[in-house]
Amino acid sequence: MSDEARVFLGAAVAAAPKGKAGGKKGAKTAVGDRQYLDLRFANRHGLIAGATGTGKTVTLRVLAEGFSAAGVPVFMADVKGDLSGIALAGDGGKFAERAREVGFDDFAPEGFPTVFWDVFGEHGHPVRATVSEMGPVLLARMLELGEVQEGVLNVVFRVADEQGLLLLDLKDLRAMLSFVADNATALTTTYGNISKASVGAIQRSLLVLEEQGAERFFGEPALALGDLMRVDGKGRGAVNVLVADKLIRSPRLYATFLLWLLAELFEELPEVGDVDKPKLVFFFDEAHLLFTDAPKALVEKVEQVVRLIRSKGVGVYFVTQNPLDVPDRVLGQLGNRVQHALRAFTPRDQKAVRAAAETFAANPGLDVAEAITGLAVGEALVSTLEGRGTPGMVRRASIRPPVSRLAPLSPPERQKIIDAGPLFGRYEDAVDRESAYEKLTGRASNNAGSVPASGPWGRPPAGEGKSEPSGSGGGILGGLGDLLGGGESGRGGRKREGIGEALAKSVARSVGSQIGRQIARGVLGAIFKGR
Repeated sequence: MSDEARVFLGAAVAAAPKGKAGGKKGAKTAVGDRQYLDLRFANRHGLIAGATGTGKTVTLRVLAEGFSAAGVPVFMADVKGDLSGIALAGDGGKFAERAREVGFDDFAPEGFPTVFWDVFGEHGHPVRATVSEMGPVLLARMLELGEVQEGVLNVVFRVADEQGLLLLDLKDLRAMLSFVADNATALTTTYGNISKASVGAIQRSLLVLEEQGAERFFGEPALALGDLMRVDGKGRGAVNVLVADKLIRSPRLYATFLLWLLAELFEELPEVGDVDKPKLVFFFDEAHLLFTDAPKALVEKVEQVVRLIRSKGVGVYFVTQNPLDVPDRVLGQLGNRVQHALRAFTPRDQKAVRAAAETFAANPGLDVAEAITGLAVGEALVSTLEGRGTPGMVRRASIRPPVSRLAPLSPPERQKIIDAGPLFGRYEDAVDRESAYEKLTGRASNNAGSVPASGPWGRPPAGEGKSEPSGSGGGILGGLGDLLGGGESGRGGRKREGIGEALAKSVARSVGSQIGRQIARGVLGAIFKGR
């Protein structure tokens, strides 16, 4: 198999004698077979685990570089602010010796096509989603709502759908909550009891979310997933870096955003079955945040999405300190493993070591449990899928050095890359078109906020809302071809055209039938309907 069909990870090293997993300090280890990740099985997902300071970030960087070089776009969250250097070539002399040690004969400093994204719009292109696209289930998780409050939120979305009211940003949702509270009596016979106290609790939770800066996330132009899946003129996949050092301070917002993105990918991408290489690889750093305090039903559905998204050509790689942070049913879906050192100081740590050791295919010449606690920085236990998709025998390996710059970019360097990028100007300016807030405030001034005299709920007044449903459609309705289409103009005219194109895509995702809007609100919302 050619190296173009594989990602080079490093080289196997000779196992230390039993009882000396770490080997003699300063001693050279013998270099063995080169270790690869077969791109045919890269969409079978993976895990990068290890204690702080053992080399997880470098391994993530090495995988991202390898995928990009193979023409596979990558999305990864930069939670510590140290991944931005992938955009520029590294220091050849610093890692040259390490490269020789692991047999990395093709080592040459190189930067990769990088696109920076930022939910807060401060250090990258703004990332936005509409409230409708997020859907009531994920929004309820983000707001930490109780069961009764989540039920009221579902009513709000249902009424908005039936009245043809667009839910784009938080002011639309606030207006809709007020509308439902004011008309609670009329709505009760159709949707059940709607407590104003529950509506008030949701409003207070929205206030907390706004204090965290989430109001900048909700709105338009909404993110077009095709913009995450670009390939440059050299055939290298785009490396999408989510600037998350500030976002991580709001862990529920961080986890929910990434879960939403994963759900949107599942919803919009077509089935492709087995592929020669993934369409996109998604790295979920600080993976434990996804599962912290998550109800059992949510964990089950995450496991379901992870299992099914493989057929869309998307690989999901969880990055975390402890393998126990990932539930067993999700862990069982992760075929490619890179395990850095773990510390066994506490009973939970010791359990994690045993659990990690038991997940690897046995190697008669390696005591896996003992080796895990003695791995040096930059070493890892590697087991990837091979042959017909079966786990390869676990090997102790030295991870190769990255070819991009290890140090983060300076603010001017980052801004230069953003300004020169293909997406400059497409998402920078927010667009506030007529939606629920504008319609309801106009209706309130004309009708004192009363329920429209349109007959039974579920049928909007004739002609109202037909051209602007509140839907969530996403790519099922818009089509992936539209997302990937669209030309570019020169720098001078690019901003105006880019915004128009992005908004057109956002509007297209809002259009759909009433049934389609309710069923395809977002794949997780649809799946969770039977929760």
